[in-house]
Amino acid sequence: MFSEKDIERYSRHIILQEIGVEGQMKICNAKVLIIGAGGLGSPVALYLAAAGVGTIGIADMDNVDLSNLQRQVIHFTDDIGKPKVQSAAEKIKKLNPNVKVETYNEKITSENILDLVSKYDFVVDGTDNFASKFLINDACVFAKKPFSHGGILRFIGQSMTIIPGETACYRCVFKSPPPPGSVPTCASAGILGAIAGMLGTIQAAEVLKYITGVGYLLTNRILYFDAKLMEFRNIEVKKNDKCPICGTNPVIRELKDEEEIVCELKVN
Repeated sequence: MFSEKDIERYSRHIILQEIGVEGQMKICNAKVLIIGAGGLGSPVALYLAAAGVGTIGIADMDNVDLSNLQRQVIHFTDDIGKPKVQSAAEKIKKLNPNVKVETYNEKITSENILDLVSKYDFVVDGTDNFASKFLINDACVFAKKPFSHGGILRFIGQSMTIIPGETACYRCVFKSPPPPGSVPTCASAGILGAIAGMLGTIQAAEVLKYITGVGYLLTNRILYFDAKLMEFRNIEVKKNDKCPICGTNPVIRELKDEEEIVCELKVN
């Protein structure tokens, strides 16, 4: 049961007819893993903590750098040099001490990702490279864990939600990583900081919708936006029977680590 302080903290959720006390209890009992504590992971972590998600896992091997602060809003100037997972955990606990935070200051690889995702109800892809995105997709398909994909570059963002076994997965749409050097990086092409906030907030909303069962998820469609024009559109996608991992005759039967290519984006 909620205390009086809990009811006050989550009152704006509780008075929503679609959520109510029951929905808030689902949120407080949920376990969500965020892979990447950067531009996307920052707003996701803050909004999920504010919402009262019971356990938030954060996986990232990097330390806070000065160049991160333009968009990674969970980290402050005083955090420079500190592990991102530590910095993020400190902000989460200050925002909502009710939330349990699990940190993983390590590189996520084919060797450890299955053990990690198996502990959580939902996974958020907050990474900035193809290798991690395909690895997260494959691990979640194997573990049958729902997850939110997100990608950003310059003024553009895209996201989709995957429910393994039910909807199109990431490989149904993007079969394999592009050739090395064929995709620009955030470091070379740049990114408007607020774009990360826009997309991360969308991903956080998808998590809360999944947990509470409210509304329609971004399944079998990619939400694409161009903030320079402030235009949004949905791109319909379908589960691919020939998908190498979730199709009728899958050829991917074990996880492997792809070569890293930083900052993916593909526009249809």
